[in-house]
Amino acid sequence: MTSRTYHVPPGGHPAQTELLTGRAVFTDAYAVIPKGVIRDIVTSYLPHWDNTRVWVLARPLSGFAETFSHYLVDVAPGGGSETPEPDAGAEGALFVVGGELTLKLAGTEHVLRPGGFAYLPPGSSWSVQNRSSGSVHFHWIRKLYQRVHGIAVPDAIVTDENAIAPTPMPGTDGRWATTRFVDPSDIRHDMHMTIVTFEPGASIPFAETHVMEHGLYVLEGKAVYRLNQDWVEVEAGDYMWLRAFCPQACYAGGPGRFRYLLYKDVNRHMDLRTLRSPAGSAGIQPDGSSHGI
Repeated sequence: MTSRTYHVPPGGHPAQTELLTGRAVFTDAYAVIPKGVIRDIVTSYLPHWDNTRVWVLARPLSGFAETFSHYLVDVAPGGGSETPEPDAGAEGALFVVGGELTLKLAGTEHVLRPGGFAYLPPGSSWSVQNRSSGSVHFHWIRKLYQRVHGIAVPDAIVTDENAIAPTPMPGTDGRWATTRFVDPSDIRHDMHMTIVTFEPGASIPFAETHVMEHGLYVLEGKAVYRLNQDWVEVEAGDYMWLRAFCPQACYAGGPGRFRYLLYKDVNRHMDLRTLRSPAGSAGIQPDGSSHGI
């Protein structure tokens, strides 16, 4: 089995001797949040979470993410939450990058280690605890689920990256592959979470331009990424947000693999009635329903 690594944020504070110059970029088409920005000074705390802090990497905001929020969560020993999700209309996805997380889902306990993944349907009964002696770090993606008449809500999923065979992109000899946590043909899902892997020298050889909004967290390696009209260097620990239709491409720089955790919204009609709802997501109402769907 090929070994995999997952970047864990070190936190802390920069030294006074460091230069101010950084790689952070925020535009109306994309954003780059470098790993050096993910410091203790920008953490937040959440209601009903004990011994926990989060870095908010993306949130619904005018001119920024429209369909989702993305938290990078740091839970100290003994920490966690019995009531983690405040919105009954929200679905979620958890991906562990460091430590050991105990997830209780519908009365059943699961221990998630680095590479562990869970999909949490809206209305799920779940909780998380850190019962280990060290901190646990995981990504938590939240989205208001877009219900469709006659289509059931998806089932919960608990799995591990190591249990899923990557799907190679056609014509790449496996040098560009996608590990899919959700069956792409399952119309019940309105978001996909995947891990995209490039071997050294592999590339996205055209400027992808599409309706899906993206959140990308680099787990391993480095690359040069095309975002709109700009080429930027990214490495493990960096985060990218891409607005719908933002052109994108990349070259994996080596010497090792380049891998990132990817979010995208999928499988729903485009809303024709509302540009932005009070909930802050295009066409999605506070109860999780969607106009015209």
